[in-house]
Amino acid sequence: MPVAHQHVKIAPSILSADFAELGAEVDRVIGEADWLHVDVMDGHFVPNLTIGPPVVAAIRKHCDAFLDCHLMMTNPGDYLEAFARSGASNCSFHVEVGDTTELIAECRKLGLGVGLAVNPETPVEACEPFLAAIDLLLVMSVHPGFGGQSFMPVAVDKIAWAANIARRDGLEFEIEVDGGIDVDTAPITAAAGARIFVAGSAIFGSADPLGAARDIRIAAQSAFADEEIP
Repeated sequence: MPVAHQHVKIAPSILSADFAELGAEVDRVIGEADWLHVDVMDGHFVPNLTIGPPVVAAIRKHCDAFLDCHLMMTNPGDYLEAFARSGASNCSFHVEVGDTTELIAECRKLGLGVGLAVNPETPVEACEPFLAAIDLLLVMSVHPGFGGQSFMPVAVDKIAWAANIARRDGLEFEIEVDGGIDVDTAPITAAAGARIFVAGSAIFGSADPLGAARDIRIAAQSAFADEEIP
């Protein structure tokens, strides 16, 4: 019989929310948010500057959601302790910045979940030495730094590659995809192996953010409609 529900996680990105009404914006989506995605940009690793630990702390006071912090930073190690103190649940840093083994160890020491992010132009194979040590692989389907970009299909092959490695080696990391995710791209990336879907403008740019998040969940789950229950 067909699978009635294949669990996926929807992670609305607050980068696209109205920061003047951030608490209210969180409340509008929390009913369909498995995680909240927090984009942290340093103006150096990416050409934009956003938020830091104080905003994470403010969100943590407002709700008990899983706070998925994406550190688009040249020196994430200098800030991991501050994010941990502020209530971050997971911190993802980029394979491109180097010192990956050390950053993983520091996250573990601080009790943070560990994510490793990879940019569209970076071969995903650069992440392979670290896959057994992380909790999630964040595949960027846009160039990081700004919201509202179009989905880059190169991400699909990267997701499929990572999913194959996980199956082959019995690894338990989850695959997260971020950039241009909506009802059209969610099922494509889900079929490739993604299970965590970050969406910003597709959710917060909608007149009904809660409904938009629900529609993305349904779209992602549709990729498993023909699978059989074991």
